[in-house]
Amino acid sequence: MEQTYQYAWIIPFLPLPVPMLIGLGLLLFPTATKSLRRMWAFQSVLLLSIVMIFSMNLSIQQINSSSVYQYVWSWIINNDFSLEFGYLIDPLTSIMSILITTVGIMVLIYSDNYMSHDHGYLRFFAYMSFFSTSMLGLVTSSNLIQIYIFWELVGICSYLLIGFWFTRPVAAKACQKAFVTNRVGDFGLLLGILGFYWVTGSFEFRDLFQIFNNLISNNEVNFVFVTLCAVLLFAGAIAKSAQFPLHVWLPDAMEGPTPISALIHAATMVAAGIFLVARLMPLFIVIPHIMNFISLIGIITVFLGATLALAQKDIKRGLAYSTMSQLGYMMLALGMGSYRSALFHLITHAYSKALLFLGSGSVIHSMEALVGYCPKKSQNMVLMGGLTKHVPITKNSFLLGTLSLCGIPPLACFWSKDEILNDSWLYSPIFAIIAWSTAGLTAFYMCRIYLLTFEGHLNVHFQNYSGKRNTPLYSISLWGKEGSKISNQNFRLVTLLKMKKNGCPSFFSNKVYKMDENAKNMIQPFLYIPNFGNTKTSLYPYESDNTMLFPILILILFTLFVGFLGIPFNEDVDILSKWLTPSINLLHKNSNNSIDWYEFCKDAVFSVSIASFGIFIAFFLYKPVYSSFQNLDLINSFVKMGPKRNFSDKIKNTIYDWSYNRGYIDAFYGTFFTAGMRKLAEFTHFFDRRIIDGIPNGVGLMSFFVAEVIKSVGGGRISSYLFFYFSYVSIFLLIYYFLHL
Repeated sequence: MEQTYQYAWIIPFLPLPVPMLIGLGLLLFPTATKSLRRMWAFQSVLLLSIVMIFSMNLSIQQINSSSVYQYVWSWIINNDFSLEFGYLIDPLTSIMSILITTVGIMVLIYSDNYMSHDHGYLRFFAYMSFFSTSMLGLVTSSNLIQIYIFWELVGICSYLLIGFWFTRPVAAKACQKAFVTNRVGDFGLLLGILGFYWVTGSFEFRDLFQIFNNLISNNEVNFVFVTLCAVLLFAGAIAKSAQFPLHVWLPDAMEGPTPISALIHAATMVAAGIFLVARLMPLFIVIPHIMNFISLIGIITVFLGATLALAQKDIKRGLAYSTMSQLGYMMLALGMGSYRSALFHLITHAYSKALLFLGSGSVIHSMEALVGYCPKKSQNMVLMGGLTKHVPITKNSFLLGTLSLCGIPPLACFWSKDEILNDSWLYSPIFAIIAWSTAGLTAFYMCRIYLLTFEGHLNVHFQNYSGKRNTPLYSISLWGKEGSKISNQNFRLVTLLKMKKNGCPSFFSNKVYKMDENAKNMIQPFLYIPNFGNTKTSLYPYESDNTMLFPILILILFTLFVGFLGIPFNEDVDILSKWLTPSINLLHKNSNNSIDWYEFCKDAVFSVSIASFGIFIAFFLYKPVYSSFQNLDLINSFVKMGPKRNFSDKIKNTIYDWSYNRGYIDAFYGTFFTAGMRKLAEFTHFFDRRIIDGIPNGVGLMSFFVAEVIKSVGGGRISSYLFFYFSYVSIFLLIYYFLHL
């Protein structure tokens, strides 16, 4: 066993050869490297699989022996300063390593098909492998400086991957926004690290925790200063895990390829903040008020993320706000001291959210068959609906992920979220009410996403109250159902004609337009959809290929069964508690997790009832539209498609505006920070040019003009100069004399 731990340093470095060799190959042998590009995907999956097997082996040993292993070596040694590098293998490390590798492997396999037609295929896999290396290095770090180095590498990788399609201005702005927002948190993290080093004299976790606890027990620290340092450390986690108020980068990060979204939201970047707080929990738990602050930020993020997800039209953006809300649950649990439930929810949410994002990628892949490569349209749920018959596997997998996130038993997220909700009652009734009500909102918006994407009918138009034809309801399908009066060929021609006219397909009536030859020639290139080298005509969305479906099916198994690992039947079979025993001991927590099944069932009935109520409301509002107008008034007022008739409608539209406009937080930042910084820069520029440079320039200019005037006055006679000199002296002496009388 000791020998196994000695080779644990390969965990972060094993995926590293792939990006290095890809870069070297593109530099020296570009043609050969590009022709063998599928080989690099296989190498990426193979190396990450080796890391996964190694991590699982370490985890099994830790479950059996509850051991923690640390190995360090000195890098910089000075008189009073020593910087060491190494790796720490404990339950938290093994959990994160397995999570990163399992989700990473699924995403890599999925990406081979999803990115197969992209010119940046090799660049994509190089970035992905380096991303995995950076995250694995972060979770195995043994000190704060090492964490900070890999923390910044994770930020660089996210910048490159979010802006992968950098030729698109929206993607370029999104990666810059993510980078700048995270720099705010990272600066705080660096200051916090330096502050705690000044207090304890160590960066190593074990020494840091021990020394700091001794200082606290002996009352030898300034509590104001260490609280400030703890808040600065937590600022790094706020930015990385998209907690309020530094959450604004996460929805815009959806401009990257969908596999990247799955990896960021499930197991890498956003999980880094949760990992950091969990790693530093022995430090935070002894500082007054910092735990309350963490839980406060968590509960605000829980509710804010859920409300902002209510009216999103972009499927990936809706899932992004869902991730933000679920990360808030994890942060809330950590702030309450519920270490086990926070990590349990991190695990269950990762697999469920990876399933949802890969499912959304499959939907987007199918949508592109009709609208072409048009991200604003292929990700817009308004243009979806009716996908059930065309992509049944994707539909069923997305439904399972949705139900899991809603908290429906026996799916994964039910077990972990229920623990957090139950613990919240013991911590604060106010927080508990917010957390439980947000669970209902989660069920509502997740069910809404599912219904808008997969349910609906074709060619249904409603009229608004003024009698004019209005935009159709969200649940109307773009491509329709079998048995429609419009023929398949004419259906596609009309769709593509409207794409030419409007830039993408829109809803349309049953009227069949006569197509001339010019129109047919114009749309001919869109009639054939490439798919793995084959060309075929796609009149309807089609199911993704097996390479994309295989990871989705594997993630279904995780979503179905991973939650059972944390069911605390009793001490002997509670695998998760055994896994976390050393970390729990660090927190002075009792590892006895026996369960009262009566209380558990009572709480479960309550939580499932709330989730079911949210699902019912979503189903009532977004049910596939009937031919009658019975629910039109209610639905129109909710989705802001009808007139504002009364106070209730105004409230509904206010909620819609708040959600759709991201709570006006981005607008606030744009007005008071971006515009404010520009005005400050303009003022600074004016002050520098006109005042700082203006004073010496003005003196020089005045000297020049005075010299010019004196030059023209002079006549060259010494007697005249002496006369003027004595005259000026006499005048100044007289003035001085009269002033001092």
